[in-house]
Amino acid sequence: MSVISHVCLGTADLARAIPFYAALFEELGLRLRFHEPDNGWAGWMPCDADRPLVIVGRPWDGAAPNPGNGLMTALTARSRASVDRCHALALAAGGTCEGAPGLRPHYHPAYYGAYFRDLDGNKLCVACHEPEGGV
Repeated sequence: MSVISHVCLGTADLARAIPFYAALFEELGLRLRFHEPDNGWAGWMPCDADRPLVIVGRPWDGAAPNPGNGLMTALTARSRASVDRCHALALAAGGTCEGAPGLRPHYHPAYYGAYFRDLDGNKLCVACHEPEGGV
């Protein structure tokens, strides 16, 4: 059982956010569970489970989304190559780099991650925790 039920990422423009996240989540093995433009949100889930759910949508209070200082959502990739592809996909879709893909042995010896911000400024990480060729 996952300790995370769902994560919500705020967006000011769902139509713009969908292509950004669709390519990223496809690479990570997530599938679209729902897309409700009239309600201003969409959600993805693992192909083999119904949780955790990653939701992208307008904030419930109607105010502009505001990424928190120190807040980051980290997603697990199956391989280091997948981390590289996710980072490239995010930047190609208009995201901004917050840390190029690479080893970060100060976290642990096999930690390979990349950091970026989405189109609304939400900070994301994609990380692989396995040694090269370990998955």
